[in-house]
Amino acid sequence: MDRLPFPGGRTTDSGVGHFHVSVQVGQLAGGPVARVQALVDTGATYTWIPRDVLEGLGVVPEEEWPFVLADGREVHYPVAWISIGMRDRVQPTIVVFGEPGSEPILGVVTLEEFRVAADPVNRRLVSVPGRLKVVHGSPRGTAPGLRPLGAV
Repeated sequence: MDRLPFPGGRTTDSGVGHFHVSVQVGQLAGGPVARVQALVDTGATYTWIPRDVLEGLGVVPEEEWPFVLADGREVHYPVAWISIGMRDRVQPTIVVFGEPGSEPILGVVTLEEFRVAADPVNRRLVSVPGRLKVVHGSPRGTAPGLRPLGAV
């Protein structure tokens, strides 16, 4: 996957603020897993794993979604739910089938599902609490726009 330079001329090859983490990927139903070194990319929405890795594990595309590239072009890539493991946890996440042989990328959806954030200075992931926003005036214990059970 060719990537355009970030603002200011930095690229992912510059090493500034970018780092890799080890993750294990596999089918949701279980079976073989592959360990990959994924670039932590807070500019990527979804996790990107090369198609050849996913197909080697028996992961089958479920849908095709549109994506907008950095240069503004819209492209379509297959996606699927997979099992991903890191930091002694395993859980499902959505993954984009990347170009064969491309670099795996760990996107922000997966990072948030694991409740971690990138610490680019120390080149590591750090635990963060989940965030909820409560709108003032909602009944206690309900989300905005929802009524308590039994309310009409």
